Amino acid sequence: MAEYASHFVTAPDDLKLHIRAYGSAGAGHLPLVCLPGLARHSADFHRLATVLSADRGVPRRVYAMDYRGRGQSNWDYNPANYNAGIEVMDLITVLKALGIGPAVFIGTSRGGILTMLLAAVQPQSIAGAVLNDIGPVIEPAGLARIKGYVGKLPPPADLHEAAEMLRRLFGAQFTALTADDWTAWAVRNFEERDGRLVPTYDPALAHNLAAVDVSRPIPDLWPQFDALAGVPLMLIRGVNTDLLSSETVTAMRERRPDLHVMEVPGQGHAPLLMEDDIIARVGQFAALCDRLRAANPPEPGRRPPQTT
Repeated sequence: MAEYASHFVTAPDDLKLHIRAYGSAGAGHLPLVCLPGLARHSADFHRLATVLSADRGVPRRVYAMDYRGRGQSNWDYNPANYNAGIEVMDLITVLKALGIGPAVFIGTSRGGILTMLLAAVQPQSIAGAVLNDIGPVIEPAGLARIKGYVGKLPPPADLHEAAEMLRRLFGAQFTALTADDWTAWAVRNFEERDGRLVPTYDPALAHNLAAVDVSRPIPDLWPQFDALAGVPLMLIRGVNTDLLSSETVTAMRERRPDLHVMEVPGQGHAPLLMEDDIIARVGQFAALCDRLRAANPPEPGRRPPQTT
């Protein structure tokens, strides 16, 4: 039996979007919607989705999305469309097409930004949110590092060279990974095209990043973060991250005293979400969302009450 089924949804501009669906529909628990980082794709959530969808006690449907230009989704002929505004509209299209009602969203980096944007424009879709190493304030140093490599990696000769490339890029933040871990990372993030190994995303993702001036203040997302006020919220932060500061976490706690915070030692931006303890914590958080929603079903047109 396949671990997941692939679905393709047509965006308003006819571009095909790919989504992995794990587990059986109608399990009686809130589904999970997993949203990857800027240059990442649905395979990042494979272990988490496999474990949580197969949990005999609390089985639930899990979806993981490939944004346009990533994974198995079509590349966009217009690189300017690789922006968060278009991507959140793609997300809304996917939710409607697949009949995904209120769900718990797990957003890694870019995915967390899209979760906050979705909360601002379509709050009824969100029954809970896990922000993976992202908050309303993005640190310029981390953004500069991402800008320095997205769309600029030379094609490696083989998977071993690809793994070494990743280790050089991220080794200072992911200090506990083994050689096998780096190889597995390379398998997830490179594919063969025309006889060469290339990243699993359109290099034109660098187009919009090129216009970002990291020497100037980056607009914050506090209004969008506050749009999550009515639902349970969890934050996962890599101890070695350079994108989410401890000061921002403190400010998030001040706004949301009920915020569930988990810090991951030996990892940076963004935690891989593959370890048993992290998956268990996400599963426990999703179960909390189930209980709170059952106890406080939202009335039509109203947000559920603030969690405590």
